[in-house]
Amino acid sequence: MEILLTREQIKARVKELGEKISADYSGKGDLVLVAVLRGSVYFAVDLSRCLEIPFVLDFIGISSYAGAASSRGIVRITKDLESSIVQRHVLLLEDIVDTGLTLNYLMQNLRTRNPASLRVCAFLDMPARRIVNIPLDYCGFSLPDFYVVGYGLDHQERYRNLEVVAALKEMP
Repeated sequence: MEILLTREQIKARVKELGEKISADYSGKGDLVLVAVLRGSVYFAVDLSRCLEIPFVLDFIGISSYAGAASSRGIVRITKDLESSIVQRHVLLLEDIVDTGLTLNYLMQNLRTRNPASLRVCAFLDMPARRIVNIPLDYCGFSLPDFYVVGYGLDHQERYRNLEVVAALKEMP
């Protein structure tokens, strides 16, 4: 493994994102953070601790990989929201945006629920892999096309707990 982002870099950037999001949503009322399971959990928890505004945290489970190392464009919801997002500001928290296929599906689905606004905050962006162009309102880091693990990102459910983001050079 090659470390791409250290614990300190991650912590500093998440704090910056929290400050920006707090400023942008200050005084706007109901904010619902929607964390996409399972990869974004670490990011969602750390980011939520940096927010200085009221919010509700909810989760949505989505699967697009079906055990494969790359997306095939087949998406299904595995766990739905428990909170209503009707006329509420929604900030979707993603661990990584690569092809954009999953995020596109999720955005279309959430728009049908009539939120007051719907924006995206991604921890990692890999624009070189993009198939569907989805604008990111907030982005932690942009990386070249590596297979990355750590800070919630996994390879076959392993390595999520690493406090760094690392490129896997060889698949175990």
